[in-house]
Amino acid sequence: MTITQLKYVLAVAQYQNFTKAANKVFVTQPTLSMQIQKLEDELDVQIFDRSKKPIELTETGKKIVKQAHNIVNESDRIQDIVDQEKGFIGGEFKIGVIPTVMPTLLPMFLMNFVNKYPKVKLRIEEMTTENIINGLADGSIDAAIAATPLEQEMIVERPLYYEPFVCYDPKNASMPKGKMKVEEIDVDRLLLLEDGHCFKDNVLNLCSSSKRTDSERFTLESGSFETMIKLSDEGLGMTLLPYLNTLDLSPKKTENLRYFEEPSPAREISLIFHKSELKMQIIDALQGVISGVIKGAIAFSNVNIISPLAKK
Repeated sequence: MTITQLKYVLAVAQYQNFTKAANKVFVTQPTLSMQIQKLEDELDVQIFDRSKKPIELTETGKKIVKQAHNIVNESDRIQDIVDQEKGFIGGEFKIGVIPTVMPTLLPMFLMNFVNKYPKVKLRIEEMTTENIINGLADGSIDAAIAATPLEQEMIVERPLYYEPFVCYDPKNASMPKGKMKVEEIDVDRLLLLEDGHCFKDNVLNLCSSSKRTDSERFTLESGSFETMIKLSDEGLGMTLLPYLNTLDLSPKKTENLRYFEEPSPAREISLIFHKSELKMQIIDALQGVISGVIKGAIAFSNVNIISPLAKK
């Protein structure tokens, strides 16, 4: 049994196809198939049910894959130890980013980071918070950028910035531009992201402090901030945006923004990683670059953190 064979098994388990898996690990399909067959012969078990389309793991194969993840991850950590001792900032680094942060933060820091640390091969994937937690647990990602706190014992959280909420409401565009109170949110007209977005939990928690009646309800859920802005423009309601999402709005649309009184409600965005992570030199580098570019973008200092867990 070799580490290489286990990596081949993991690739097939992921792609459920020998050809795609071979491309992923940069070998020919016959080579990959032969090595997996050798491993099955050595163990005297069948890892994959090749009669199924797509290929499926056998029950024994599922257990082998789970252990293979641990073995491969631990073997990779040997190189991490060496890199850390040498202070080397390079190699592959897999990072997950939540959907409500990816389109605004990534363009702000990625080019700066790539230019400053050309030896680091970033592998960036948009992921939900739930998948990020799972990815950090099984070692499929090295770190993530997510809304916190998560209150996960295994996860270390390094706050990067605090992003205020901003109200977008074309209906009140003609009203005085004074700052609004949280209690002024019209819950009946509020448009939200669909289920699965942690930003929705942020907003629901924020609105829990607003005045509510039995007749109040959330009338519509959308999948993106751009869609919610368009729906608001059509008179279908108001919405809340993360501050960074307001920076690229046209001058006409910025007239529809209303900021909250201080302390402004905000969400905490952090760089998170498993407490046993060894690639700390890359994490430190990421934190330094992101913190450097975000300072000029978010000048708010007096914020009131609203998180999905704050109500607990």
